[in-house]
Amino acid sequence: MSGMIQEILAFILTTSGWVLVSSTLPTDYWKVSSLDGTVITTATYWSNLWKTCVTDSTGVSNCKDFPSMLALDGYIQACRGLMIAAVCLGFFGSVFSLVGMKCTKIGGTDKNKARITCFAGVDFILSGLCSLSACSLYAHRITSEFFDPMFVAQKYELGAALFIGWAGSVLCILGGCMLCFSIADSCTKSNSQVSYIYKGAASHSRISSYPRGQAKSVNQRPPPDYSSSSRIQHFDKNAYV
Repeated sequence: MSGMIQEILAFILTTSGWVLVSSTLPTDYWKVSSLDGTVITTATYWSNLWKTCVTDSTGVSNCKDFPSMLALDGYIQACRGLMIAAVCLGFFGSVFSLVGMKCTKIGGTDKNKARITCFAGVDFILSGLCSLSACSLYAHRITSEFFDPMFVAQKYELGAALFIGWAGSVLCILGGCMLCFSIADSCTKSNSQVSYIYKGAASHSRISSYPRGQAKSVNQRPPPDYSSSSRIQHFDKNAYV
């Protein structure tokens, strides 16, 4: 796979993952629970990082925001911070990946674009890890309360927002790794291009290093000496007798 196609595919994956991660932050159903009657569901309880709500059988919802940030449980505060960090890192990763891609005309030289693309890949990997940690921490708290026999309060189940966050985290991590690997492929190609050496100029300089008038060809032969055969001999007239 060529470097440009790999970068475009990685950008699509990371951007899709970042959109999914960002959509989980305002989503209502992080955890959900329902009270079933004999015929219909009488009430549905659901909660997210900002409020808790209840919806009756008629569809009317009554919500209550969390009263104070300092009075919240520690896991909710940690999930808030991790999700906000994931959204911010994904945003900067999207900007840097656009600048560093080979198909764009900004970013300077190929070496600078490679560094920017690698930095964008690291941003997306960190964004995916933050979102994955937040969703996993929230899900661990739900499951631990659900299977605890000593927990007597309302028990919840995993909501749709957690699955969306996990999917977005995986896409961000995969796309970030592809961006980093595309830099490795481009570096390998640049090193292979540098290894070619032109040797034609060396032979030319070797011939031109002789002094003027002393350069000789390898196949040049000395001119034959015809002086002995072409020499005219003069004899006396009595020599023919």
